[in-house]
Amino acid sequence: MKLVFSSNIAWSIYNFRMDLLQSLQKDGYQIHAVAAKDKYVKKLTDQGFVFTPIRINNNGTNPLKDLFLVFQYLKIYKSINPDIICHNGIKPNIYGTIAAGILGIPVVNNISGLGTLFIKQSIATKIAVVLYRFSQKFASKVLFQNKYDLRFFIQHKIVTSKQVQLIHGSGVDTSKFKCIQRTNNQSSFTFLFVGRLLKDKGIFEFIEAAKIIKNASPGVQFNVLGPLYASNATAINRHDIDRWVSKDKVINYLGESDDVRTIMQNADCLVLPSYREGLSKVLIEASSMSLPIITSNVPGSKDVVVDTVTGLLCRPRDSKDLAIKMEQMLSLGHHKRLEMGHQARQRAIDLFDVKHIIQTYKQVIRQSLKT
Repeated sequence: MKLVFSSNIAWSIYNFRMDLLQSLQKDGYQIHAVAAKDKYVKKLTDQGFVFTPIRINNNGTNPLKDLFLVFQYLKIYKSINPDIICHNGIKPNIYGTIAAGILGIPVVNNISGLGTLFIKQSIATKIAVVLYRFSQKFASKVLFQNKYDLRFFIQHKIVTSKQVQLIHGSGVDTSKFKCIQRTNNQSSFTFLFVGRLLKDKGIFEFIEAAKIIKNASPGVQFNVLGPLYASNATAINRHDIDRWVSKDKVINYLGESDDVRTIMQNADCLVLPSYREGLSKVLIEASSMSLPIITSNVPGSKDVVVDTVTGLLCRPRDSKDLAIKMEQMLSLGHHKRLEMGHQARQRAIDLFDVKHIIQTYKQVIRQSLKT
């Protein structure tokens, strides 16, 4: 059987769905990936997946221009003739689903977060709600990564209660993301930010909080790992990074990496002051590696962290409160942080292990093929 997985960019499929697609491939599915091209295409084709490029303007908000996507999807899906299609990302979820509905192909959608469009309420947000409401009529099942997004879609009559199902993110391989023995290095404590360098991820709050901590504790390190995302409207630029590194001397910028485990192994606390998440993959990976966490008290982040048990929750968009939570983490002591990390890993095993996610997806796919 042929299965299409479509997302905004190839990186998204590689980063969030590789374990799932490999498992489905072992079950006998022929896997097709549909997304905008980037350097991760080869990593997908090396796995034996068939890749088909599509032109998506991930920052465009003009629905008339975006309607052209429907025709692209129609052409691609007609050519592949899949048995079922899985979408992820706002535009694939909307325009890909419309195309699949026209062709009568079963669809499973994943709402992995509402994104900037819903963080900043605008006319574009209202248009997106209308488009979502129309398109999701064609979806067999709509998966949500947190209960807040699910509730929003039901309250706004975008989906029906029969269509929806909650899923715990994209999962983490807890056998791969293992805990390590951390030594007590209070004199060179390292806070680590991992994520795309976007305003909505809380990077500015991280920098301002780091400045506050540096004034009192110069030996504390602040590392930043993540790609510059120039095409995004809320992206920071290279000039900002260079200033924070060279002039302000407040952070160490580590660039980007496909092996986040190595970076996490050398950190003492992961910090993600995001404005909103679907269900943060970075947080569940850090949890699996027994890293205590500081993150914002917002949907998609607070679903991962239990305050004062597996980490600390801070007020969103508040660098001063973030600095207070950093000070609190520093003052907890080595043994308390180890206990936080232990509790975080146990929670990752119980709730977020990728095996649970794969099982749920396979069940949903089987059900959708029968209807």
